Amino acid sequence: MTNYGAAELAASFQTVRKNTLVIAEEIPEDKYGFVPVTGWRSLGDLLKHIAWAPMTYEDMFGAKRLTTLKGYDFPGIFVKRAEKERQSMTKAQIVGLLKSEGDRLAEWLGSLNDAYLNETFTDVMSQNPKTRLEGLMSIKEHEMHHRAQLMLLQRMIGLVPHLTREREERARQRAMAAAAAGAKK
Repeated sequence: MTNYGAAELAASFQTVRKNTLVIAEEIPEDKYGFVPVTGWRSLGDLLKHIAWAPMTYEDMFGAKRLTTLKGYDFPGIFVKRAEKERQSMTKAQIVGLLKSEGDRLAEWLGSLNDAYLNETFTDVMSQNPKTRLEGLMSIKEHEMHHRAQLMLLQRMIGLVPHLTREREERARQRAMAAAAAGAKK
């Protein structure tokens, strides 16, 4: 038994998704088409990618319950995911998708038991065994990777990311408390 299990995995994913949703909601709809450089996804497309990317992990570890990634049809699942990501959607639809898919995924992650999470699988060379828990943690790591991109893109369109604003507010409050404590001496 581990100290980090299904409940913790689901909760940590929900925290990551909550922060992604704040960004998705703060970006004006007219900026969802913003593409910083040729060849990159637009903001809206990146958010759709974040919403649909977990389907790969759900296919590997849920539907197929693979013990090795050797022979797994990565191109096939990527085509399915790309078809979903190409769908034209409004900001409201994308935000709704992020919420609904996030809730559904968190529910699934939270339902997994320790025995399942401790099962191992190997990579495409049938080597480097990892637990399913390690594999499933990649879902939130992937989203955090793209959320960092989103925060940079927010800066590019003139927004200050909410996590930066929150950190700056905490620093301001600490400075005010220190000044007040110094004034009492």
